[in-house]
Order: sequence, then structure tokens, then C-alpha cells
Amino acid sequence: MSLKSTLCAAVAAISLSLPALAQDIMVDDAYARVSTKASKSGAAFMMLHNMSDSDDRLINATSDVSKRVELHTHEAGGDGVMRMIHVEEGFALPAGETHALARGGDHVMFMGLNRPLEHGDVVTVTLEFEKAGLVTVEIPVDLERKPEHGKMQHGHGKMKAGATN
Repeated sequence: MSLKSTLCAAVAAISLSLPALAQDIMVDDAYARVSTKASKSGAAFMMLHNMSDSDDRLINATSDVSKRVELHTHEAGGDGVMRMIHVEEGFALPAGETHALARGGDHVMFMGLNRPLEHGDVVTVTLEFEKAGLVTVEIPVDLERKPEHGKMQHGHGKMKAGATN
């Protein structure tokens, strides 16, 4: 990795270290990745904390980084092979609980990337919740992160100034 890439990644990690909070939803420990530099799809992962006393639901996500953005999960097929599926109803977020969007499970899927995602880039994603409304998060691209790294240890998502609630 070049010095410029390393410096950009370090600045992004430091500047995006605070969790996003909108009304009663906190988004923490967010990162995005692609499997290879030539990938036409990517994904974002994060921890969603419902700080309220009522249930909510993540019902949609949008971003200009790709042609389509969907909420996905992994499901075992009848043949035992895991496959990704679109979760049209979204992800339940019970009152006072945390829902992990993690590799191998629920996640935000970017399909038809408009540009390659490089380590240290930042992706803007707007999450839509049934009750809490819209939360815009600046998500760093981390191509070096291991699947088990950082779960609830530190935050990387930061709400964009002027985010809509």
C-alpha cells in the first residue's frame, strides 16, 4: 500500500471513529468492503443499536456508490449451500437491543458498483428505519479487516452533517 493510501486510511479511521446517532438509533462499528478490486458488488456491515423503548425496523438503504442497494442475508439452501437473498421486509430491531449486520449474515449489499472501492475510501449510505426515519452514515472501506475483527469494540460510522431524521 502506498504512503498516500495509508495516510488516507488513517485519517478516515480517526475522523470516522464516532458512532452515528439519530433519535433512538445508534450505528456503530461500520465498514464496507469488496472481495476483489474488480468486484462489481460490495457490502457494508455495522452494529445497529435501538436505544428506545419501542421496536423499530431497518426497512431500506440507499447510496450513490452503486446502481442498486438492498438489504441481504445468507440462507442455507436445501443442498446445504449458502446463498444471499434480498430481505424485502428489512431487519427487526427490538427495543433496547442490538442487531449486527455482519459478514456471513445480514448486511447492506451494493450491486453494480459505480466505481472501484479502495481501502480508505468512504461510502455514504442512508439507512431508513420504520420509526426513527433516515440516518446517513459515512462508512470507511476497510479491505484488511478480518471477519471477527472489532465486533462492538470500536466505532467507525459517523453520521453525515445535515442527516435527515
